[in-house]
Amino acid sequence: MTAAVGLVTTRRATVRVPATSANLGPGFDSLGLALDVHDVVSLGLAPSGLEVTVEGQGAGGVPLTEDHLVVRAIRAGFDHVGVAQPGIRLHCANSIPHGRGLGSSSAAVVAGLIAARGVLAEPEALDDPTVLALATSLEGHPDNAAATLLGGCTISWLTAAGVPRAERVDVRSDLGAVVCVPSGELSTSTARAMLPALVPHPDASFNAGRAALLVHALTRRPDLLLEATEDRLHQAQRAPAMPDTAELVRRVRELGAAAVVSGAGPTVLVLGSRTGAIDAVNAALAGTAANRWTVMTPGIDTVGSLLATEGE
Repeated sequence: MTAAVGLVTTRRATVRVPATSANLGPGFDSLGLALDVHDVVSLGLAPSGLEVTVEGQGAGGVPLTEDHLVVRAIRAGFDHVGVAQPGIRLHCANSIPHGRGLGSSSAAVVAGLIAARGVLAEPEALDDPTVLALATSLEGHPDNAAATLLGGCTISWLTAAGVPRAERVDVRSDLGAVVCVPSGELSTSTARAMLPALVPHPDASFNAGRAALLVHALTRRPDLLLEATEDRLHQAQRAPAMPDTAELVRRVRELGAAAVVSGAGPTVLVLGSRTGAIDAVNAALAGTAANRWTVMTPGIDTVGSLLATEGE
């Protein structure tokens, strides 16, 4: 905990956070990519009480209590800096699908922490490294949170002391992304439960090489994306929980486009040229139950979390 800081009770903070796709195939729990699909949260303070309103994704399904993930993150931020907990008035306008592997929970956590920063008299008490550490503590791993916070493509890791770190990589400006969102959800905890505790050394070596190659492909050699997104650690192991996702990944890759499971799934992410990626998706979905999928073509978010405040 830092030394206690003050609140600006008359200030309102509005935060925009991007959707994210983690892993990108071989970069399990380390690589993330921010996408131009956003949630926006607005925080105001009150002497006491809690008021939460939600529109868009999650409306009618998420709790409007202290269990709301954005509220929990705001409280965690205030606890960290030693602020006496105020009343909260929170509005969430959500566009990121829930339970689909697009980082909705990380977006909520980072949004709450950045919103807390916005109403602090000393906002540097919740600087980016602190936000990443608190978000990782709440989420369990830093891959989505890093991309949500920094934008672009991020490489995240834990130091020997367990401290999360992240660096941003600027991807090619012509990189396109297609996101295929299924109607059904899959919880991250369910997907993680399907992973073995141990992996063969050759598979670990394979993924290490592909993850390194993927950074090169994203920044300089997009012609290597198909090979660079190969994975042996998690996608096949999770396939029984999302057979439609596994089948779509297979079809798109057979057409030569770099399709992967987005995060824990069940969304499919396809990377490549903008026209090449969408052409491969359209061809893969032709003659299938295409109505099971919502196809989106977001850009790559290069901003990350964006904070605006009003009032003093």
